Amino acid sequence: MEPMTRVTIAVSPRPYEAWIENGLLTRAGKTLREILSGRRQQLFVVTVPPVRRKWSKKLISSLSVAGFDPKLVEMPDGERHKKLATIEYLAEKLTRLGADRESVIIAFGGGVVGDVAGLLASLYMRGVDVIQVPTTVLAQVDASIGGKTAVNLRAGKNLLGTFYQPRAVLIDPAVLLTLTEREFRSGLYEALKCGVIGHPELFRQFEEMKESILTRDPAALECVIAESVRFKALVVSADEKESGSRQVLNLGHTIGHALEAETGYRSLLHGEAVAWGMIAAADIAVRTKKTNANTARRIRDAVLNLGPLPQLTVRSRGVVRRLRADKKTRNGVVHFVLPREIGGVEIVNDVPEAVVSEAVDEIRRLSRQ
Repeated sequence: MEPMTRVTIAVSPRPYEAWIENGLLTRAGKTLREILSGRRQQLFVVTVPPVRRKWSKKLISSLSVAGFDPKLVEMPDGERHKKLATIEYLAEKLTRLGADRESVIIAFGGGVVGDVAGLLASLYMRGVDVIQVPTTVLAQVDASIGGKTAVNLRAGKNLLGTFYQPRAVLIDPAVLLTLTEREFRSGLYEALKCGVIGHPELFRQFEEMKESILTRDPAALECVIAESVRFKALVVSADEKESGSRQVLNLGHTIGHALEAETGYRSLLHGEAVAWGMIAAADIAVRTKKTNANTARRIRDAVLNLGPLPQLTVRSRGVVRRLRADKKTRNGVVHFVLPREIGGVEIVNDVPEAVVSEAVDEIRRLSRQ
């Protein structure tokens, strides 16, 4: 058996680790026994029906064998349930089940579950421990690391949230085998994003090992996930609350979030929106002379080579309007993360709206090819 990968996220006052290993779900109870220092806390597993059906028996069995008494708490599935009403619904369930300040919430699902359960943990009894057990590529490489929690408002995505670090992150790449092709690819775009921002070797892996990654070769997948987590851990450790260097992780997200909001969170998965956002950012970088056409082409090709993206029907003026409500907008100025080269980006706040409109028009045209 390959040794388990453990990556430290060095935030103060309490650093924590991401544990990465194929088959880790069956050893989750033993691992949590180690992490929680033998205390007999109540565990509340927040999940959604599809994850419960596929994987909950394995997790619950592992926790029970280790001496825990876990309780499943279900929330509705889908981005449209990432709202404050869901937090209240789950909190009421926890009180009925007897959850107290010593309880531990386990976020068992994709990015939506991680965000909602993380926010719930930060608020319940003014804060209880949360363990992230992500079950999608997107959540494993990105959403579960770094403590960002949030729900959406009608005006935009993730506008209500907290920074609340988990006690630990348990990542089992084996659970990705049951994802649909679309969900699987959607998460890969976030890993590719890490390559563009500051990990050129990871980007090259996507260019050269595309087939192994797309066919879900266990070794290739574990490698991509571990490298993405290591990169994100470095960025988060240096800037926990996104006051400076952590902003680079927003590559593709400025326009991506606007695309999601403009389409009512119904036609694009988050990773797909980020994928289009990365292509748009590369296009803006060329138009504003921050990068060359070859770098933009490599980014565009790497994104599109991971598979088909949904067609875009949005109007550029609608996207521009959404940008003004984005939480990355400060004093009315929209901040963009633009690629300079593979492995290097720049935060820019003087992009003309006309250039943004042209980039949105370009990705809409690309989506119809």
